Amino acid sequence: MDLQKHAQPADTAPRPADLRASDADRDRVADILRDALAEGRLTAEEHAERVEGVLHTKTVGELDVFIRDLPAAHERPAAPAYASVPHRPLPGSLLADADTSVVAVFSSAVRRGRWRAGRRVHAFAVFGSVEIDLSEAVFEYQQVVIKAVSVFGDVQIRVPENVSLRGTGGSVLGSFEVSTLDSVEPDAPVIYVDGWSVLGNVEARPRRGRFVADILDRVQGTVERAHGKADRKLRKYLGD
Repeated sequence: MDLQKHAQPADTAPRPADLRASDADRDRVADILRDALAEGRLTAEEHAERVEGVLHTKTVGELDVFIRDLPAAHERPAAPAYASVPHRPLPGSLLADADTSVVAVFSSAVRRGRWRAGRRVHAFAVFGSVEIDLSEAVFEYQQVVIKAVSVFGDVQIRVPENVSLRGTGGSVLGSFEVSTLDSVEPDAPVIYVDGWSVLGNVEARPRRGRFVADILDRVQGTVERAHGKADRKLRKYLGD
């Protein structure tokens, strides 16, 4: 007779309410509280008190306490109809040469602001740091491939919130992290990040508050104002 007792492994999986709350979770609760204030369900004092509490919460369960008595907290959100992401470019369909190369060797290199993103971008960091910011870039092609390599270095890639983002790569004693995004717009740019890191870091994620459409609107407004200013000068010159 076997008298030995085999201990059963305990279920250590955390409950959903015990998970750490993200900034997106706090923003969602803050939006519900704002709507409740506008609807008259909360007074200004109650709203201010609850928002203050939301900013200091640590878990999802703590967030639920602030909206438990509001109808919006119990509504099932509709699943967004995400657009299908185009298939990644086939091998050989893109030129091996990069349209843009950002290289840092024992130094730092940055590409940001208003610039044209080609079909292929290369980023190499060797004992250095590279930042590629696409949040204000002009996308001439729907598909953009970024090859990122980091050796004892750091490569940071930032994209607008309303694009699709994919990543394939790995690391050796380092990190390779790409935050997957799915845009709801069928014609939104799709950015593929390929690469690897050795005792370094490669990270690609969205920049909060930056959207391709917003940027295009601002550019269009600038162009229209410039045309309007030129037209007024012409009229003044002609004596109209």
